[in-house]
Amino acid sequence: MKPDDGRRRVVLEHVHPEVDGGRFPIKRVEGESVRVEVDLFADGHDRVDGVLLVRHASGRPWREEPLEPLGNDRFAASFVVDRLGRWEYTVEGWVDAFGTWRHGLEKKVEAGLDVAVDLEIGAELVRGAAGRARGAAADELGRRARDVGAASAPAAGRAAAALDPELARLMRGHADRGHATRRERPLEVVVEPRLAGCSAWYEMFPRSAGPGTKHGTFADAARWLPYVVEMGFDVVYLPPVHPVGRTRRKGRDNAVEAAPGDPGSPWAIGALEGGHTSVHPELGTLEDFERFVGAAREAGLAVALDVAFQCSPDHPYVREHPEWFRFRPDGTVQFAENPPKKYEDIFPFDFDSEAWSELWDELRSVFDFWIARGVRVFRVDNPHTKPFGFWEWAIRSLHDEHPDVVFLAEAFTRPKIMYRLAKLGFSQSYTYFTWRNTAHELRAYLEELTGTDVREFFRPNFWPNTPDILPEVLQNGGRPAFVARAVLAGTLSSNWGIYGPAFELLEREPRARGSEEYLDSEKYEIKDWNRDRADSLREILSRLNRIRRENPALHSNRSLRFLDVDNEQLLAYVKHTESLDNVVLTVVNLDPFHVHSGWVEVPLEPLGIDPEHPYQAHDLITGARYLWNGSRNYVELHPTAMPAHVFRLRRRIRSEQDFDTYM
Repeated sequence: MKPDDGRRRVVLEHVHPEVDGGRFPIKRVEGESVRVEVDLFADGHDRVDGVLLVRHASGRPWREEPLEPLGNDRFAASFVVDRLGRWEYTVEGWVDAFGTWRHGLEKKVEAGLDVAVDLEIGAELVRGAAGRARGAAADELGRRARDVGAASAPAAGRAAAALDPELARLMRGHADRGHATRRERPLEVVVEPRLAGCSAWYEMFPRSAGPGTKHGTFADAARWLPYVVEMGFDVVYLPPVHPVGRTRRKGRDNAVEAAPGDPGSPWAIGALEGGHTSVHPELGTLEDFERFVGAAREAGLAVALDVAFQCSPDHPYVREHPEWFRFRPDGTVQFAENPPKKYEDIFPFDFDSEAWSELWDELRSVFDFWIARGVRVFRVDNPHTKPFGFWEWAIRSLHDEHPDVVFLAEAFTRPKIMYRLAKLGFSQSYTYFTWRNTAHELRAYLEELTGTDVREFFRPNFWPNTPDILPEVLQNGGRPAFVARAVLAGTLSSNWGIYGPAFELLEREPRARGSEEYLDSEKYEIKDWNRDRADSLREILSRLNRIRRENPALHSNRSLRFLDVDNEQLLAYVKHTESLDNVVLTVVNLDPFHVHSGWVEVPLEPLGIDPEHPYQAHDLITGARYLWNGSRNYVELHPTAMPAHVFRLRRRIRSEQDFDTYM
């Protein structure tokens, strides 16, 4: 088939970044840059040029950034996303007639050939650009066209005018793009708040915030906020705060039958008092919840609310909308199962119901309800058990209205499903970090998350523990394991979180050998936490979060690089800012029982460090300072003292007073 315009000769290929050929947007946070690369070429020997076109999807006009050559027909340009919401970008290329002509003129001038005719051709090209330009640029190009085309002037002067770099700049800005090739479909960037890219989460059960084992209230939980702030967290995450069902309520340690007074699992949502848009009456009222959100905001904390789309048998939905549930042949509603586990206190929704559309609308309205009450962060329970189409529609429509909302996917499932949820719009995701323990496992996993195109859409959030997961390394490794896992989570990933106070108070007793369930799990009972215990990790967590806050290198995962070290029990890695003004090198002893030492290879020149001079390694955890020389340096870590170094590398500079200092 003959093309519409056979004069469109430029080819655009391998645009990067893009996700699935542009089916899904890439992700950035407000203020970050996007570097776009593209293969740009044409047939023959003509030179090509192009631009990156960028606009906010709200209707801003396209703005252009010139594409610069990288070599081998590869070009690149960057832009900064300074506004939340969706952005569009695309690339356009054309045959650069003036650049091609100019290159030929240079060769002829160098060879001493007659260029009179060539200068006439060039003058015509410049006159064409003058006709496309406006104002002062048009006048300037017109003057230069006359200089190049002045037949009575000496050829050498005309050639010098034609080869003036300023003329090349003007011509590039007013190129003939009548036969340009543009990528047919623009690519998208979803720009989210900075919290989506860098955050520290603290999970707490508000019902355990009261005195002793008395059911806590939102007011009690508000009195915990200074404690959370003191440790440097910026998100306080609450499990479901709704009424808890009574039918088939679980007892302590997940007992099938509850004893009198057992509070049940907060994830068994719904009772006579209400469902997903109600709060547990013992926690308080909706107004009390809004006051809690306001108090958190004043303290500098975002409130994350757990959204679990499932119901207890007592939920009003079961009575009012039986069409949203699946019934078994005996007439009972199908409860949730994950064999061998059974969740008799939970009914899943039937998304294959004939009433699926009404169900989608209702579930989306749950987010609207809590957004109206000040919540901007949601941790979504088991999103992989709900249709992909629902999440794509719901998150897209919510982001269109509220681009500042952040969604965390609690999807411990297969990698492709986790990645699909991220592509569909989830801002962050739980990960396999919880079960990655060796240096090889951690390195391979992080290189996949941060060193491949996965990083364009998937933001990991590292959790050493959750109310559901007490990993073996914490059960057996004692305090050194807790500290090491916190440092790993908080420095490998720009987003991390803990389930507290279980984490800082070193809770590590499983319900049974081989189980990852906590003994006396807070999911099924109210806990009386002594937050002032002498062995608490409170101070270490405060220090870790302060290090994260004060070092921009840790605010992103894009620069993560693992370092060679001659001991497989040591994991060493570095992160840095683009300008290299902040370089953080972390070394962690992965063995909680033994002292380990080794030699770490530091890539000096890529980090902006002069290999001919010493540099300072300032341990931000202990405050110790070491003077290192060269790329190979010794470290030794005692797990019972401190199983990790978090060094800020400081380059030597010469001050005005002519003495060495470090930055």
